[in-house]
Amino acid sequence: MNQRPVPQPPYARASMHFEAWAGHPLVRTGRRLIGRGAPRRMRAPHDTRPLMLRRVVLLAFVVLGAVVGTHAMTQILPQHGATWAERGLLVLFGVLFGWISAGFWTGVMGAWVMLTGRSGHSLMRQLAQTPPDAAKPAPRTAIVMPICNEDVPTVFGGLRATYESLARTGAMGGFDFFILSDTNQPDIKAAEQAAWTDLVSALQASLPDGSPPVRVYYRWRQRRTKRKAGNVSDFARRWGGAYGYMVVLDADSLMTGECLTTLVRLMEANPEAGILQTAPSACGHETFHARVLQFGSRAYGPLFTAGMHFWQLGESHYWGHNAILRMRPFIEHCGLPALPGTGSLSGEVLSHDFVEAALMRRAGWKVWVIDDLPGSYEQVPPNLLAELQRDRRWCHGNLQNARLMFEPSLHTVHRSVFLTGVLAYASAPLWLGFLLLSTLLFTRHAHDIPIYFIEPYQMFPIWPSANLKLILTLFGLTGVLLLAPKAMSLLVILLRGRAWCFGGAGRLIGSAFIEFLHSLLLAPVRMLFHTQFFITALTGLKLEWKSPPRGDAATTWGEATRRHGLHTLFALAWIGAIHATGAPFPIWLSPIILGLLAGIPLSVWGSRVRAGRRLERAGLLLIPEEIEPPLVLTEARRHAALIAERGAGFVDAVVDPHVQHGVIAANPVRPQPTGSKAAARAERLGRALARGPAAVEPEWRLRLLGDTDALVQMRNRIEQRDANPAWLQAKGRVPAPDSVPHELFDEALHPSARS
Repeated sequence: MNQRPVPQPPYARASMHFEAWAGHPLVRTGRRLIGRGAPRRMRAPHDTRPLMLRRVVLLAFVVLGAVVGTHAMTQILPQHGATWAERGLLVLFGVLFGWISAGFWTGVMGAWVMLTGRSGHSLMRQLAQTPPDAAKPAPRTAIVMPICNEDVPTVFGGLRATYESLARTGAMGGFDFFILSDTNQPDIKAAEQAAWTDLVSALQASLPDGSPPVRVYYRWRQRRTKRKAGNVSDFARRWGGAYGYMVVLDADSLMTGECLTTLVRLMEANPEAGILQTAPSACGHETFHARVLQFGSRAYGPLFTAGMHFWQLGESHYWGHNAILRMRPFIEHCGLPALPGTGSLSGEVLSHDFVEAALMRRAGWKVWVIDDLPGSYEQVPPNLLAELQRDRRWCHGNLQNARLMFEPSLHTVHRSVFLTGVLAYASAPLWLGFLLLSTLLFTRHAHDIPIYFIEPYQMFPIWPSANLKLILTLFGLTGVLLLAPKAMSLLVILLRGRAWCFGGAGRLIGSAFIEFLHSLLLAPVRMLFHTQFFITALTGLKLEWKSPPRGDAATTWGEATRRHGLHTLFALAWIGAIHATGAPFPIWLSPIILGLLAGIPLSVWGSRVRAGRRLERAGLLLIPEEIEPPLVLTEARRHAALIAERGAGFVDAVVDPHVQHGVIAANPVRPQPTGSKAAARAERLGRALARGPAAVEPEWRLRLLGDTDALVQMRNRIEQRDANPAWLQAKGRVPAPDSVPHELFDEALHPSARS
């Protein structure tokens, strides 16, 4: 016999520590002089290894590349850097050349690791050589999924597939699941509650009688503070005392049971580890844009992840999902107070994951990326606008993190992570400035008259030289730094005999060519958007942007024109300005201008599922998960399709008995209101029933969904014909929105009673 679902377990409270930020070194010194400074924080007593040989080599090659490239650029410029404009151009070029050089050498390190297997610090290899200790039971692990207005079928379909995969390993007894909702849209909240009840009931029904209840819990926060980071820390304070580890998932995350149990074993085998981050495989969407991103992530991502693991070691990234954290140090050291001040870069920490990793390492706990652990999956944005919306949040968060770069006792590698996070978006305005300044210099010198005799009575002329050989050499070197990591990735795939995972060697090369063209054309589009995001984040200017849906939603021509139209006009103005000077059009600007002019059709066409499916049928842009689909992915799609068919919303929660049962089951037991609160609730209920669903504002809808007695009262009065028939009309069960005869009302409520 099925047991009633339990939305929340008993509390096991823990006190989470929040330490105020120390601020800039000069500010800290001033505060100490007046006796108001924070106490000095000592570095954790662990081997920090800030300057290992591999890190010194990487830094040396990056600096050397920047110096060599800048020197070559100096020789190419007409005045060899003698003017202020040329000096500014050289500074921009040096920073950007060093940036792409860092990516190149990280790729080289990744290729070395993947071809030789000599990373020297593979936790998976160490685990394989360590026999398990059966006498030592592992601490309990909480699997938490923070969500906020997400696609309900994706969330609960993926969670059920993850649960069932874990159950097949026989290790379910050590895990509990928590869905932590910050949703503020009533229809989505109702769908979440009903889907949770259906999920728990279905899982419980699959167990034999007498089994313990399914430990999948649902909590909705009334006070949404500090976004995802606040949601996770709130969980840690309420239930953190009951768990040794915490696995954090995103709404689109999937993990196999083998991956989850391996993460726990890795934690047990490495007691100094605070965070173990998996390298999620991108999959799950069918649009052309998503398929390109998925292919790029699966073909090139492992090389860069292996390279980062090679030099970052125990000071790696944490990406905020598909990772396991040690609960006690997270509670003690990873509290995130608000950044002081009133500017746009103050307030809640947005890119919390990078900061939490830095704080964990500062406390002496290592952060590892496990790049060779399979079974971890995530989705990519389905279209370009969705990708840019995500980048907008990341840009703001990374600029915020720059304020924490000089916090005391942070590890050098994590300071470099903050710096590279800023450069990931600061490079966009730098590239734009470089292109505009180089265009200005080109048009200025295009009509210069060569001076053949610079000395009096000079016998022989000095012929001007464009140093074409050096120009081509520098251009080729830049192309090598940008494209060589991708070429190395393809070579690694071929040499390791993994081309069949991408449809074969020929299709792999063809897919790589499509990805290259797509990236080349979208690079200037991303550059302008990232420049916008960078400027608005620094200045605090508001940039209105409606979040696109998570699913395979197509971008309309109108939406694409609104988002990309200004950039198209910018490209036309760029062309017009060059033409007005009478200078010939610089050929090296062609990909930039072409990409900006093609931004609107690329955004629309890339969001189409039909285009993606055509390429799939042709065997292009395939990924390993499409050649041999893992069971957890096929099960997630099947469960999500069933949830999408059922559907639910606020009106269903009021009118439909089945949906209402699911919503009520997800509500924790609360005391009934009394006095003035009870009177206010009764007055609102009466007004809502009399006027229909359109009169119920969103905030009151959210409250109703959490009020079990109010929902029951509303459905009873609707069935007793003591309510506006618009309630049923909104559900699509009566034809007229206004006054409806009682006979029609009865028929809508009880179709089988019609005589």
